Amino acid sequence: MPRGQGPYSARNSPDLGEDLVSDRHIHGSSSRRWYEDAHIWRPPTDVYESESGYVIRVELAGMRSADFSVKLEGRWLHVTGARSDQAERRAYHQMEIHFGEFRSDVEIPGAVDSQRLQAVYEDGFLIVTLPKAKPQIIPISS
Repeated sequence: MPRGQGPYSARNSPDLGEDLVSDRHIHGSSSRRWYEDAHIWRPPTDVYESESGYVIRVELAGMRSADFSVKLEGRWLHVTGARSDQAERRAYHQMEIHFGEFRSDVEIPGAVDSQRLQAVYEDGFLIVTLPKAKPQIIPISS
């Protein structure tokens, strides 16, 4: 098969258009930030729901809790920080571990009780528990 005409060549791939220069799928907007934040990596993040709340689990191995922060803004949970590497010069044969600044932004699927949030960092995982908000009954005056 001639070069550039294989099943995985750019010529035969779907037009990705805006998605190549958009962080819409990660951050929920179509801002063109990928090239501005190209040095920022995103740690593996799980989000799941239980009967009582939402749980966000972020893999941050080899760090201390002082190396990152957790912030809830509206329906978004932001985990940001930096993992430092040793300053010595190395000739890598394989490099898969990310260093430097990172960010994980997660949209929370429902209302949470902001007075009972918990964050625990243990064994390389940050686990943030967001209890679901209980429905409020609003009295009706006549």
